Amino acid sequence: MSPPTSFAATSRAIPRSVWLLGLVSMLMDISSEMVQTLLPLYLVTGLGASAITVGLIEGFAVAIAMTVRLFAGVLSDWTGQRKPLILLGYGLAALSRPIVPLADTVGWIAGARFLDRVGKGIRSAPRDALIADVTPPELRGASFGLRKSLDTVGGFVGPLVAIGLMLLSGDNFTTVFWIAAVPALLAVVVIVVGIAEPATSTPGKRGERPRLVALAQLGPAVWAVIGLCALLTFARFSEAFLLLKAQQSGFALAWVPLIMVLMHLVYGLTAYPVGILSDRVGRHGMLGLSLAFLIAADIVLAFAQTPASLVAGIVLWGLHMGFSQGILATLIADRAPAAARGTAFGALNLATGVAVLAGNLVAGVLWESYGAAATFLNGAAFAALALFGFMLIGRLTRRASAP
Repeated sequence: MSPPTSFAATSRAIPRSVWLLGLVSMLMDISSEMVQTLLPLYLVTGLGASAITVGLIEGFAVAIAMTVRLFAGVLSDWTGQRKPLILLGYGLAALSRPIVPLADTVGWIAGARFLDRVGKGIRSAPRDALIADVTPPELRGASFGLRKSLDTVGGFVGPLVAIGLMLLSGDNFTTVFWIAAVPALLAVVVIVVGIAEPATSTPGKRGERPRLVALAQLGPAVWAVIGLCALLTFARFSEAFLLLKAQQSGFALAWVPLIMVLMHLVYGLTAYPVGILSDRVGRHGMLGLSLAFLIAADIVLAFAQTPASLVAGIVLWGLHMGFSQGILATLIADRAPAAARGTAFGALNLATGVAVLAGNLVAGVLWESYGAAATFLNGAAFAALALFGFMLIGRLTRRASAP
């Protein structure tokens, strides 16, 4: 079956559950960004934490989430039920929100971050697997692109809401943190009321325990995509370095958060159209173009000395995100066996989480030792390596499929 021929027809054809999962992602991301935009500053100025403490809290939260991601995917395949894990994951994140304004010590903040990141680890793989379950193959690119686009709406709405509330409340962190709990609660309500499992499911045999041996079912095509994603994530490292570069390039401190607003705006505006296009012309061209955008972004940012040149690099970075994130998830959905989709997305999330940690460590060492240019040029080099690997995988795939 061929994909719908118009943008409107594609939007109507996308399953209702995909739209609702996109809405859930948007609401939770608005909530997350309202907190995350201000939390480091609150820890340092409000609770007297050091920068090292802030880094340790974030590193610990990421490490826990990485561990949880794989097991949640395996468990969702074993039970054949995605919704309970999705609800648990978003529920834990929503539960963490009131802890932040009530916290009077760094330990309570660390606990809130722990709950939030564990929730993210639990929900990610089952959510993506559910999208693959309910979406026909000819609409997968559009569906994953739509989810990414709606998610990124939160990436630029959340910081703007936080800035506005801080201005209106006279820099009252607690007020902003309480209000951030509202969209998180709404996300949970949408899951309970609106999300449904597909009529057919592919659970493991009842009575069996979930086993990581399910990873062997994924096959070389899935592992090739996972490896490419890990390499790409290592090349991209954390967006925190974009903020540091913005400060170096002459942006006033008050306007630095708008850099992330711009990046998410470009990302959100491109992810859905790119997903639709990939259903019609193929995934590989879109992904190759995304790697070219990342290489160009790294080179521009390496030598950016003015706000204008920095903005150009941020736009290219946003285009890379829009052309890659939904496509990579779609490639996993295309290649993974139906009974092992949760496991595949869990393995993907684990591999990219490890790559994020490693990439950030390398980027930080290069930044401190040789400056910003070295960090971004290193990213460009690894992005070029990822592009070479992508081209090699494409050639091997064509050879294997040739008569």
